[in-house]
Amino acid sequence: MKGLRRVPDAFAGGAAAPAKRLPLENNNPRPLALILFGSPGSGKGTQARLLQQHCIEGPHISTGEILRTHIDAGDSIGHQTERVIKSGRLVPDELVNRLVAERLAQPDCASGIILDGYPRTLNQAGVLLELTDRFGFRPAVVYLVVDYERIVARLSGRRQCPVCGTLYSLKTNPPKVAGICDLDGAALVTREDDRESVIRARLEEYESQTRPILDFFRQTGVPMFEIQGTGRMPERIGQEICESLVGHGLIPAAPDASVRS
Repeated sequence: MKGLRRVPDAFAGGAAAPAKRLPLENNNPRPLALILFGSPGSGKGTQARLLQQHCIEGPHISTGEILRTHIDAGDSIGHQTERVIKSGRLVPDELVNRLVAERLAQPDCASGIILDGYPRTLNQAGVLLELTDRFGFRPAVVYLVVDYERIVARLSGRRQCPVCGTLYSLKTNPPKVAGICDLDGAALVTREDDRESVIRARLEEYESQTRPILDFFRQTGVPMFEIQGTGRMPERIGQEICESLVGHGLIPAAPDASVRS
């Protein structure tokens, strides 16, 4: 069956339109549109990769990556996006919504998708429900719940070599000589994004922006799963996500115990 993967016992290695409640469906055959939420440092990217490997056969769609691709290509969308970002403004909802709609229309999305970084506003959330209905997807939300103090401690403990770009963690992957890169002997630095005050500001901003969107999805009846995202191995977190999706009939469980490679 297209898109069927085994859920293993352990993984290997603006305002939106008024809320409209979704109909309840049992054994729904429509492909899944998994909307992945998680604060900076929550491991969203890692979970997206694990879910692709083990239970969702479809692309990981990141609006940030789509915009960066246009910027690198130097096309009209890229120039527009770069100007907006450099001015400190948000990329307009209309543009982001259009890019997502174009991406969902691609053939590789037919068996399911994982959305990362979209929606970021209530307007985008409302448009997304229209898009999933138009393209025949069944939306579901996974929210990685994390301990912000752990996130701050981990990210603020990172150091980077300004010459070769190698990243170190003072706790889990320290350099052999404190403050010095193992590869070229350069003095390590703390990136601006890894300063504690910056990290806390980003987390507060994420919380204020995301909570209304999560509430919107709850009100519209979109299945939602809050998964503990700290203090456990990424493989165990991914396994719990897959088991939750199977348990609610959103993806099928495979009849055998093998994990497709």
